[in-house]
Amino acid sequence: MSENATPFDGQVLRDTHYRRADMTGSNFDAVNLTEARFHALLTRAAFTDTNLGDAVFDDVNLAGATFNNVNLSGIVVTDANLSNATFAGVSLVNASINDADLTGMRINGILVSDLLAAYGRT
Repeated sequence: MSENATPFDGQVLRDTHYRRADMTGSNFDAVNLTEARFHALLTRAAFTDTNLGDAVFDDVNLAGATFNNVNLSGIVVTDANLSNATFAGVSLVNASINDADLTGMRINGILVSDLLAAYGRT
């Protein structure tokens, strides 16, 4: 962890709003961020064992962010940069992705563009 990174360890930060915040490299470890609102720079942020249920990410930069063992149920993501983000151990049940650039995106190692092409052939 860099010396400038902000660790949030085990905090309860439900319904917190982060407006125009620079949270680059922040580490959220076992944090309850249920219903939090992010309008922030979160480049290279790390979310581990964190509850983001019903959180809203709007106009955010999550490039290079990592999500490991995170509750993402009910989240809303709009106008976001998720380039090089990594998701592991997350539930995407009933997730919906619309109007997205999926270039190079992989699910379980398979290019999404290949999956969509195969679907189009059926």
